[in-house]
Amino acid sequence: MNPDDVMTLIKDISARIVEPRFRALGRSDVRSKGLGDVVTIADHEAETEFITRLGQACPDAVVIGEESCYADPSLLGAIGAAEHCFVVDPVDGTGNFVRGKDDFAVMVAEMRGPRTVAGWIWQPRHGRAYQASAGGGVTCNGEPIAPSPTHPRPTGAAGQRAWRDFDAAGRISPVRESTHCAGVDYPHVITGRLDFIAYRHPKPWDHLAGGLMLAELGGGIVHLDGSSWAPGDEDAPIISSRDLATAKRVAALWPSYPPRH
Repeated sequence: MNPDDVMTLIKDISARIVEPRFRALGRSDVRSKGLGDVVTIADHEAETEFITRLGQACPDAVVIGEESCYADPSLLGAIGAAEHCFVVDPVDGTGNFVRGKDDFAVMVAEMRGPRTVAGWIWQPRHGRAYQASAGGGVTCNGEPIAPSPTHPRPTGAAGQRAWRDFDAAGRISPVRESTHCAGVDYPHVITGRLDFIAYRHPKPWDHLAGGLMLAELGGGIVHLDGSSWAPGDEDAPIISSRDLATAKRVAALWPSYPPRH
């Protein structure tokens, strides 16, 4: 499937299924998944549409969505193991979506075995479409994004309350609160608004597309010991940056910060 066709598909599903539900959800349209996480009818309906249409366009591919994995965790094993796979986050930043905040996104990543070969992030309310292919660079609304240097005291964000304001004794800028949406956080790092983002429990659908975009700019995703993150590593914190050396430098400082609740 042509990469531009995938973005067209994403925008179509977003326009028909996701966006009409924004600020129009009924009480029965939202339910809790536990641990402060929620899911909406828009998540379910959009994911079903992605599975159907990507499956029709690429019959050889396995299509895995966040909500499918919540219902059947065994599906996670196919991510990185299947010969050809699409990983879908139908509404990233669902909490923001439910609260009527603009910071939500629709994300898709394409994998060939363990390699992410393409990634798409669509921000409906901001009108920004980010796209990357392995070896092909990153674009926003069709315009190439060039690598930019990180700051001497890297600027970063995190969702965990315990990590906010951490500055590693002045070696990094005080960590600010993230947008609570990977599909907005990653573009902030990609475009230089932030130098890094920290996550406590990384899920593959949140990080595959953005991770490829960072890699195309010379960055990546690492654990606190500096090793590379891969799908399936969900219980170890990660640092994501458009500069790999910065990611490793920040990761090496991170364990000095006490609580990680």
